Amino acid sequence: MTNRKLQNPLIVLVNDDGIQSPGIRAMARAVMPLGEVLIVAPREQQTSMGRAFRGGGVAAPVHYEIDGTPVRAFAVDGSPAVAVRYAALLLADRPPTLFVSGINYGENIGNGVTISGTVCAAIEAASMGYPALAVSLALHTALHYSHDDSVDFSMAAEWGKRFARRMLTRGKLHGADVVNVNVPQAATRKTPWRWTRISNQNFYRSTITETPHGPVIDGYELNLVKGDHDKNSDVRAILIDHVVSVSPITMNLTARVSKSEKMRWGK
Repeated sequence: MTNRKLQNPLIVLVNDDGIQSPGIRAMARAVMPLGEVLIVAPREQQTSMGRAFRGGGVAAPVHYEIDGTPVRAFAVDGSPAVAVRYAALLLADRPPTLFVSGINYGENIGNGVTISGTVCAAIEAASMGYPALAVSLALHTALHYSHDDSVDFSMAAEWGKRFARRMLTRGKLHGADVVNVNVPQAATRKTPWRWTRISNQNFYRSTITETPHGPVIDGYELNLVKGDHDKNSDVRAILIDHVVSVSPITMNLTARVSKSEKMRWGK
């Protein structure tokens, strides 16, 4: 039994939509043939929490089955990043082979990816040295906070499985800490995929509503800026070309400022 477990990859699934999300269930079903699955997710909806380290307490075991097969699953009263820490430090019986975050309700593209609990759960796992994959499905914003089971996650799960398999068989993508995959809603198995860069475009913008007590920020909507024509951007891949976007992300936040620019600015 011990040798079998050592040879069987441990795939940890996390998300920001909560443990009851159909998205994480679809992802679990897809990757179960690739290894042993451990699900550790927030107890409640935690969309847009980014990498906040908030909440905690006891991780409660949850009865979880995929097509009649039991899966170890725990609900954490905390943010996605906290769930990652619980999985890696307390709940995994051996070092995880791969973290998969998602499938998220809604695309995570543009410069707001650092707001995403889905992407930042993967970043948290990467910060601890684990290969990490984030998977999101492009959907209307009205569905982002839902657990609407009319959403078909099967194709996004298939794409997530493809890239999870690559990470398990080919190893971590050198030069990247996280692989961020976004799948168009109408994607099929034959949809092309493209290496993309994270767009500088602010893909979402806040919505403001007037109330008797003054204006409040009460949500967000798509910021459909026409200026990002770079064919390599994740925004173009999803919104215009409708291909699967695969963006390598690095945690190296240091800007590449030239020596001459440092001299010019620093004088």
